[in-house]
Amino acid sequence: MLGRLLGRGPVGWWRWGAHPRARDPRAAPSLLCCARGVGDGARGVQGAVLRAAAPAFKNERRPTDFDKKVLVWAGRFKKEEDIPEYITSEVLDAARNAVRIKVCYIMIALTLLGCLAMVITGKEAAKKDHTLLRVNEEKKAKWRAEAEKDEEAAAVRAQ
Repeated sequence: MLGRLLGRGPVGWWRWGAHPRARDPRAAPSLLCCARGVGDGARGVQGAVLRAAAPAFKNERRPTDFDKKVLVWAGRFKKEEDIPEYITSEVLDAARNAVRIKVCYIMIALTLLGCLAMVITGKEAAKKDHTLLRVNEEKKAKWRAEAEKDEEAAAVRAQ
């Protein structure tokens, strides 16, 4: 509200240096920023500058290499060369969501395969009587035998 009274919108505050990521706090705000603070009633020279300075599509952006891989893997484009220089955020978000769902399905499938493998190996080990109970009994018997040998060696040394 204070920004509107001063002729600047809340978006333009960073241009004055109040925002931590401000580029140059001494730089004056652009005409675009001030016209934005006027609201929908921007008329005259400011309105003309606003319309001329605004890009045709505000939400278009240049895709990165990873974005291009996501777009191809999501099936939006056949090859990376087919991707235009600028794409909309909605297209990229839809592709990311599709890839996210595919990755989740792959993780679910790998989890189920891992569980199935553990069940199969556990049943094979049970058939061979290679259970945890058996392994622990063998380990404890080995420790008892070592303890008895140590006691006998200590008794021989004491004599």
